[in-house]
This record gives sequence, structure tokens and C-alpha cells, in this order.
Amino acid sequence: MDIKTLQDTPPWDWPTDAGKVFHKILVDSRADESDRLAAADLAGDLVAMNDDLANDLLAIVRSPGEPEELRARAAISLGPVLEQADIDGFEDPDDLPPITEATFRNIQDTLRKLYSDDNIPKEVRRRILEASVRAPETWHQNAIRAAYSSGDRNWMLTAVFAMRWVRGFDDQILEALKSTDPEIHGEAVEAAGAWEVDAAWSHLVALVNDAGTAKPLLLAAIGAVGSIRPAQAREILSDFADSEDEEIAEAATEAIEIAEVISDEIDEDEEEDEWIN
Repeated sequence: MDIKTLQDTPPWDWPTDAGKVFHKILVDSRADESDRLAAADLAGDLVAMNDDLANDLLAIVRSPGEPEELRARAAISLGPVLEQADIDGFEDPDDLPPITEATFRNIQDTLRKLYSDDNIPKEVRRRILEASVRAPETWHQNAIRAAYSSGDRNWMLTAVFAMRWVRGFDDQILEALKSTDPEIHGEAVEAAGAWEVDAAWSHLVALVNDAGTAKPLLLAAIGAVGSIRPAQAREILSDFADSEDEEIAEAATEAIEIAEVISDEIDEDEEEDEWIN
């Protein structure tokens, strides 16, 4: 398959050599720029990711001779595998992430060094931060705080996005929920759900109950409602589970199912505590 065919094919139907197609395009500086952008985007899918592709993307990110848009695209494509490696770890030989631990550490170290270089274009640095927070490190706290307080709209958007993965920003999340910028508002909803920010509850319920809430924001709010107060999720979301809109129905059903699992776990923990006492 060529790159255009792969773009139109779901990742689970890609041939086993899809990664080689991406690699060939990424390392060829004479290839069409649109093809290289597409390859950088697709290479981030975990179905294709491996050490070679991760190193291809990292080489592009750190190369000042590459187009800015391509460097930014390559950076953000490293996010999924960083998150997967951070979740899975490298201890279980039967359940290893798509990249080796050495590659994982190299990506983390390189992205941190690149982010600290103010000479790197803003868009590339933003995407570096957005990718790297998916495997949080101590330096991210200060980076997010500085980005959020910068007053720059795009940096603030990146910061609120990053708050979804790095804890300790409940106050900023609540503040961002009041933003009139729809993208910042949406990222704040996602972050509130990720960290179960209970103080955001009334705002999220209002979004869910408002017929005028834009669909992307509604989907995010549905997920957040289910995670923050799982015991109340079914009551609030049951009507959405019957929606004629498949996306909304699927999001509500999934949120209810996850909420019920969480509720059961909470009940079990409470029962164990009662037994111990």
C-alpha cells in the first residue's frame, strides 16, 4: 500500500509492513511534504509504532532543517507511545510496549532538552509539551504553570490540555472552565473528568442539560460526569444512552458502564474497611 491508501484504511487493517512505508517517507527529505506530514501522523498509531519509527520522528523533531509543521506533527505523534510505555512499563516480557525502554528514555530526555531551548519554534515546543506530558515527569509542573500564566492563548490551550495528564492543577482547571474560548473550555472539561474534580460537577451537569451545548463539548462533559460522581451517572446520562445520535449514545453508554464499575469498586472497598474495623 502507498501512503494515500493507508490514510484511507483503518489501522487494524494495515499490512504488517505499514511501518516500513512510513519509515521510507519520513527519512526521505526529498519526498512530497504532504506525504511526509501524513506519514508522521500515521506513524504515531500504536499498530505501526516501533523503535525505528520513534527514532525517525524524534530525528525530525530535533532537526532545525525540517519544516516547522512537520516537526510539530512528528512531536505530537510520539505522545501515544509515551503514554502506553508509561502505563505498561517494561517489567512484563509478555506485555511490552511497542518501543524499548532505552528508546522511551531517549525520547523523554530529548524532548525535555528541546523544550528548554527557546530558539525552537513555538508550535514545535507546544507539541513537545503536549506529547511529553503523556508520560509525566517532574519538570512538567513548572512548564505547565508557566504556559498557563503566559497570557498567550495558544500556550494556555496547551497548558490546559497538559493538565489532563499532570495532577495538581485543580484551581486552574476550574478557572479554565469559565473560559469563553471553546477549545480551552473543552480541554478544561476533559481535565476535570480526568482528575475527578468534584468542584466542577455543577458546571458539567449544566453543560449536559443544556440543549445548546456543542456536540464535542457534550461528549467530553458526558465522560466527565461519569467519572466524577459515578453513583449519579445513570440517572443523569440514561436519556443520552437512547439518543438517535450514535456518538452520543455510545459515549453515554460507555460512561455509565465505567461509572458502575467504579461504584462497585468503591462499595467493595467500603465493605472491606467495615470488615477490618
